[in-house]
Amino acid sequence: MNDDLRLHSPAAERNRGPILAELQRLLPPHGVMLEIAAGTGQHAAHFASALPGWQWWPSDGDARSMPSITAWCDGLANVRPALQLDVLAPVWPGVPPQVDAIFCANMLHISPWATCAALMQGAGRHLSPQGLLVIYGPFVVDGEATAPSNLAFDADLKSRDARWGLRLLADVTGEAAKSGLALSERVAMPANNLLLVLRRG
Repeated sequence: MNDDLRLHSPAAERNRGPILAELQRLLPPHGVMLEIAAGTGQHAAHFASALPGWQWWPSDGDARSMPSITAWCDGLANVRPALQLDVLAPVWPGVPPQVDAIFCANMLHISPWATCAALMQGAGRHLSPQGLLVIYGPFVVDGEATAPSNLAFDADLKSRDARWGLRLLADVTGEAAKSGLALSERVAMPANNLLLVLRRG
């Protein structure tokens, strides 16, 4: 393993355990997983090694992530080569026609809002009939208090790029509905994050 190529995300290091526990609860023993916005590759390596019955397809829109994902996943036979994927593209080249699950962490708030609709449309195209779309990150929920740390994070994101920011859960599920997906579970996670599980409606 070439440690020099591995990028490190402290957040991915902290949240990988709680997320894995939920994936182990939600997923059947075998399947094909597409990971959107795999970033450093830490999640892909951790989850694929713990879910050996799953074939893992890590992808990211940033070419700079490819060497890091490859380095983290080196030696894992169930991880496919890292795929550079623009979520906004109307077609996702290189992605299997049908996958059993799609996992996406911490993308929606650090990208333009259009990526939400694009993610849902891609899930609508590629998910198997019983497939799951699993989204992790911080969200704003109507009628519920937003943690001060999340409010500060939202302000920081918007100061860096006006198109960024925490998304309203209702807006996300609204986009999902347009692609035939419905929220089936909302799981509270550490550090005021949520895990959203969507299925075909």
